[in-house]
Amino acid sequence: MAVYNTDFHLVKRAIDSVLSQYFTDFELVIIDDGSSNDTHNLLLNYAKKHENKIIYLRHNNCGQSKSINRGILNSMGSYIAILDADDEYQPNYLSNCLEQMKAADLIASTTITIVDKEEDYYVPDKHDNSQVIHVDDCVLFATLFGKKEVFTSLPFQDFYAADAHFYEQAVKQFRVKKVNLRNYIYYRNTPNSICSNLKQKGSSSLV
Repeated sequence: MAVYNTDFHLVKRAIDSVLSQYFTDFELVIIDDGSSNDTHNLLLNYAKKHENKIIYLRHNNCGQSKSINRGILNSMGSYIAILDADDEYQPNYLSNCLEQMKAADLIASTTITIVDKEEDYYVPDKHDNSQVIHVDDCVLFATLFGKKEVFTSLPFQDFYAADAHFYEQAVKQFRVKKVNLRNYIYYRNTPNSICSNLKQKGSSSLV
């Protein structure tokens, strides 16, 4: 999980959703991407409370893709899951994703998408940012789950739709599929979320 200036109560919600998983043999690698809003070290102190499960890393701001790449390189597990700092998992997320690994090396899944208005279900099309597509038709960065070798073979690039690019490259080398799990809770109604900012700008970053 990469964190950059996300309000602590949202980050805590995300962390707690991982700590509450039915599947418990995991580590959570948190990469603080140079946040400047946590002057009281709330995130670090919370990570310390759960240091049997959490690894906390911090570096100068370099963006989500590079932060996640660093987290992957510092992970010890055989599988990689990604979580945006303002989203959360349902308790069966990891166990359901692992079940899919019997027939795949990498999956992307649909989400429980929380919106304030209908238009928030739509995000800029990677082929034409002036057009939009439904989130269910996208490959969403944070729903990617798979074998570590997939992620180490194909590091994330730093441009819009890097998630879709990663998925398309993985198809050429690995068993890849889109699944309809809906165990990832995707908050599109968070004003300062990555996707909300991108939609306002109509340009670069990750979906």
